[in-house]
Amino acid sequence: MPASARFPNVTGASVYDGGATFRVWAPNAVKVAVSIQADGAAAVTSPLFSEGDGYWSADVPGALPRQQYQFLMGDGAPKIDPCALAVTNSAGVGLIYDPNFVWKTGLQAPPWNELVVYELHARTFPDNPPDPADMLDAVAADLPYLRDLGINAIELMPAAEFPGDVSWGYNPSDVFAVESSYGGPDALKRLVDAAHGLGIAVILDVVYNHFGPNDLSVWQFDGWFQKWNGDDMGGVYFYQDWRANTPWGTKNRPDYGRPEVRKFIRDNALMWLNEFRIDGLRFDSTIYVRNVYGHAGNAIDDPNNLGGWGWDLLKWVNDEVRASQPWKITIAEDMQDEPAITRPTSQGGAGFGSQWGSGFVHSIRDVCIQPDDSSRDLNRVRDLIYQRYNGDAFGRVVYTESHDEVANGNRRLPDAIYPGEADGWYAKKRSTLGAALVFTAPGIPMICQGQEVLESNPFGDSNASRIDWTKLTRFAGIHQLYTDLIHLRRNWFDNTRGLRGQNVNVFHVNNADKLIAFHRWDNGGPRDDVVVVLNFANRSYASYTIGFPRGGLWKVRFNGDWNGYSADYGNFFAYDAAAEGPGADGLPCRGNVGVGPYTALILSQDE
Repeated sequence: MPASARFPNVTGASVYDGGATFRVWAPNAVKVAVSIQADGAAAVTSPLFSEGDGYWSADVPGALPRQQYQFLMGDGAPKIDPCALAVTNSAGVGLIYDPNFVWKTGLQAPPWNELVVYELHARTFPDNPPDPADMLDAVAADLPYLRDLGINAIELMPAAEFPGDVSWGYNPSDVFAVESSYGGPDALKRLVDAAHGLGIAVILDVVYNHFGPNDLSVWQFDGWFQKWNGDDMGGVYFYQDWRANTPWGTKNRPDYGRPEVRKFIRDNALMWLNEFRIDGLRFDSTIYVRNVYGHAGNAIDDPNNLGGWGWDLLKWVNDEVRASQPWKITIAEDMQDEPAITRPTSQGGAGFGSQWGSGFVHSIRDVCIQPDDSSRDLNRVRDLIYQRYNGDAFGRVVYTESHDEVANGNRRLPDAIYPGEADGWYAKKRSTLGAALVFTAPGIPMICQGQEVLESNPFGDSNASRIDWTKLTRFAGIHQLYTDLIHLRRNWFDNTRGLRGQNVNVFHVNNADKLIAFHRWDNGGPRDDVVVVLNFANRSYASYTIGFPRGGLWKVRFNGDWNGYSADYGNFFAYDAAAEGPGADGLPCRGNVGVGPYTALILSQDE
């Protein structure tokens, strides 16, 4: 008989004492069965019963965790369960999964304005190349390193099952299953548990703008499909016409117009947050979810489209997260600087908590890369410091490197600054100047794996693209520079609270001499007000006058020219500034600072 009463509205394989319930959506199947195989035993087939509305289910006594299973459609065509949490591999079969994991720790993720994010890939981040099945455990073993760096959130690139064992992860075959070559679902839970024990939140990349395109469990799932332009299309989970086309395949965009497909994606997002205790989700390329609308005469890549079923799906997921776990963040990679992405759904927005700052990364990288100081446009820098969506400073993620920016022919920032001499003075100076801006500008700061050890090897997913961890010793000073910036950003010493605040005033822009200064604050006052000075030119100043928001002594908390960061730095004397009237730069006081070439200063007051 149908088993919906035991696990109502839950699809997949659900374990109970002495058996498992199987439920699947297959609206065009005339019959459905589940084939279960224990180790060394013959497969046993049990029929599923129609619940109506395209759903089929049955209780199967004796079905046990770790047993293999697959659905048989109509004429017996085998299919991996689209909602399987574990699979043997992307071309294999599902595994019945027992979700009873013994969690050892818990974590209330840091407030969004305190997050410092480290983007990493399970295969290429760990310091010791592990066996494939130990990838996530190897990441967990290296988490103390990130804690000591000051990181309090990792962004894990997609961990859903993908074809083969080597991938970035943005080609999911089975979106509910944790990649088998990473160790499967328990390995991800161990990673999350270990991270939480160290005070580190876990943000997971999810991919809903396309599936596959290879080894797709949902491809022509129940046997039904249509043709378009003479091609066989993907069936019930996909659009059957031009709307199926994406930059990652010609037939693999989910059909957001089907309520069951929207629910499938919504259930997947909530599964990561609930079953795996993930602290946030980063949605890959949301523009390719929200830009599908109308008919074939409309442009499929219209970045201005803020409606349609894809838009409604994004709103629905964000509303569900806000209603049940409002402290967990959802981040969009939309890359259009569109304020509606992070606007509340009640105000017509998509409801994301934050989005990757497209304008910031592209503009700041360009300013740092320009070979001639005269080409650096500090008005552009000023505008990017001020940029925010819907009045929220933390509605954007700011960074100078991500997996997209440093792969596919793109260079890591030090190598882009000075190709072939990524470890040279110019590359170190200007890349870390960009890092200083990331950690002091309004926004949620993010760095890409290896950035803190001056990694110049482009990002990839193979062993050849692994981080060269010998650089942790070679560039120990650069690592210390990042540690110091992160500690200041997190107000580690309770004297830079303003870097976690909403407020900013870019009070000094000298575009001729390439020096800019701004004021950050939360409530204001000693140990809160922060003044940041950035010198984008290859010259130093023994005494440079800028404004200050208050009188008194302003102490240098960070000097990017300190030779402890690199032996070839000038150690230009950056002295504490005594601010007094009359004012300057529209502020009530003025003072003098000493600043080295391509150098950042961070100052604040004790009293």
